[in-house]
Amino acid sequence: MSMRRQTSTSLRWRRLLLAASLSLAWPLAAIAQSSADMPANPPMPMDQMAIPGMSHDTKPEAKHDAMPATKPAAKPGMNHGSSTSTKDTRSPDYSDGTARGSMPGMDMLDHQPLGMLKIDQLEFTDGRYTNGQAWDVEGWYGYDSDKLWLRSEGDAEHGRIEEGQVEALWSHAVAAFWNIQFGVRQDVGEGLHRQWAAFGIQGLAPYWFELEATGYLGPSGRTAARFRAEYELLFTQRLILQPEFELNLYGSDDPANRVGSGLSDTQLGLRLRYEVSRQFAPYIGIVWIHRHGATADYAWLDGQPSMDRQWVAGLRIWF
Repeated sequence: MSMRRQTSTSLRWRRLLLAASLSLAWPLAAIAQSSADMPANPPMPMDQMAIPGMSHDTKPEAKHDAMPATKPAAKPGMNHGSSTSTKDTRSPDYSDGTARGSMPGMDMLDHQPLGMLKIDQLEFTDGRYTNGQAWDVEGWYGYDSDKLWLRSEGDAEHGRIEEGQVEALWSHAVAAFWNIQFGVRQDVGEGLHRQWAAFGIQGLAPYWFELEATGYLGPSGRTAARFRAEYELLFTQRLILQPEFELNLYGSDDPANRVGSGLSDTQLGLRLRYEVSRQFAPYIGIVWIHRHGATADYAWLDGQPSMDRQWVAGLRIWF
């Protein structure tokens, strides 16, 4: 009996082991099949496993000649055609039509003579008692430090020059914006044509005031002085208001030229110009003239007022 029982027990354990083996065989086979279907990872090249600091000079360069160039896919509805400039595009070169390029005769030169002629005032005047014309012209030619300077101013009435001066000066730079001037002055117009030796200073003061102070010496101890100040107030780049102040002094009476000693006359002008170009600008304005002392007395004897207000209109041109 004991032998049968042992045999039966042994068969039962064998059946259990066989069933357990069959139950584990199916999952293991599936895992093995899955591993076989996956591609094997290639071994990492030694160049990628290089330790920092090691040289890779022997690594051959990759050749991309055989790789076709790829083009980005165009999105529907988008057009990337070549752009064309419109006629209304604003030019960044604001030069009044002056073409950019080399300047003939200026290559490798730092001491080139230059010149300019400026007709600052060429105008008609309409006063309370008199009408006429007036001018104020200046020009120079020379180098940065030394120039020949010519200037003239005056007024005319009924086609005759009432009063005017012409000056020829040598100008020498003593600072960045200042020049000393020496030369001669010739009076023209009615009365005696006086000659003077002239000396003075001219330049640009702080805050952009243009100043001019000139003294004069003549025969028989005659002396005179003139002071002028100008300023430009820009409303726009082309619309400019120019205030101007001038005074004249004389050391002695000159009845022939209707000039008294001391402070002779003062003038204050306001001219508003519009620059059609940098070289051409029409303007309108107003000028107040005040004669003082003996000069006012001479004017009263000649039937002229000691004070006058004049409307002016003219052109400002320079070359």
